Amino acid sequence: MPLAAAANENLAHISNVLIYSAMAVYTLAFLAHIAEWVFGSRSAVARTAAAIGAEARPAVTVTARGAEQRGGGTAVLERPKVVTRRAPGSRDVPDGPGAAGTSEKGDLYGRIAISLTVLAFVLHFGGVLTRALSVERAPWGNMYEFSTTFAMVAVGVYLGLLAAKKNIRWLGLPLVTSVLLDLGLAVSVLYTASDQLVPALHSYWLWIHVSCAILSGAALYVGAVSTFFYLFRDSYEARLAAGRESGGAWGNVLSRLPSAATLDKFAYRINATVFPLWTFTIIAGAIWAEAAWGRYWGWDPKEVWSFITWVAYACYLHARATAGWKGRKAAYLALLAFACYLFNYYGVNILLSGKHSYAGV
Repeated sequence: MPLAAAANENLAHISNVLIYSAMAVYTLAFLAHIAEWVFGSRSAVARTAAAIGAEARPAVTVTARGAEQRGGGTAVLERPKVVTRRAPGSRDVPDGPGAAGTSEKGDLYGRIAISLTVLAFVLHFGGVLTRALSVERAPWGNMYEFSTTFAMVAVGVYLGLLAAKKNIRWLGLPLVTSVLLDLGLAVSVLYTASDQLVPALHSYWLWIHVSCAILSGAALYVGAVSTFFYLFRDSYEARLAAGRESGGAWGNVLSRLPSAATLDKFAYRINATVFPLWTFTIIAGAIWAEAAWGRYWGWDPKEVWSFITWVAYACYLHARATAGWKGRKAAYLALLAFACYLFNYYGVNILLSGKHSYAGV
């Protein structure tokens, strides 16, 4: 066996070891995230005591400066904890305390979870990098490589937002869960041995087009998860505003999430920011198609569903600018658009055939 081929085979083996190692550490991070939510939850006894305390609290008056008066003394009010609606369609709701709640133990497990996620990301990055070195090209020539890279970039987006001081630690549990499912599917079903690409793919547009698609999808995933939780938090706030009980374990989880308005705004900003990048992804793909196949657009299933995804997100952004479609209706459109993105990758590659099927799985 030539030395170059043996070296590439060794790199491919190292890549597999690093990916499995990353999965093991992601699993530990998953358990730590669960512990954060569990230890950050108030017990039923604590919730009952808080409710009784709220009912027994003496009436207070609020001054114009935001202070409360009891008799002759005044004290500065704490952050309001009562969920209420200021006016139809708008709310004055504080964000929840986060997955750790007010528990020091919960916060400790949360910090451990983030540290483990960082370690897993480093191993994951090493696995993707060594895969690229083993094939001497971009590491996204088939579904296995795309899946592992997509999961890595999604974690990178999450850690980047945390580094930017964004309040998204609550996203850790669903993110790590999704990454484990994605990597599990990649190594068990989609795995493809290291190999070279067909001549049509030997182009610098591989780096441009596919990297933009991966980054777009990773960011859109973060927006989709935020939109998903927005729907639950919105219903939770509506029940509280109507005076209905929203206790129990699920209500406790929802109470620790950011407010519905915060989740909605975060998802919108993510989707609006990424939409131009997804637009460029389609344009770059068309330019590459002309160079590879002699036509910009041929109604290939991948091209069609990329365009459908673009239209779905364009409808979502338009809905956000239309008064009658804000809120839950726009959120449903956002989730439908992300479902189109997922089908464009998994459904089209597995169920449909076209020019984009040359790499197999």
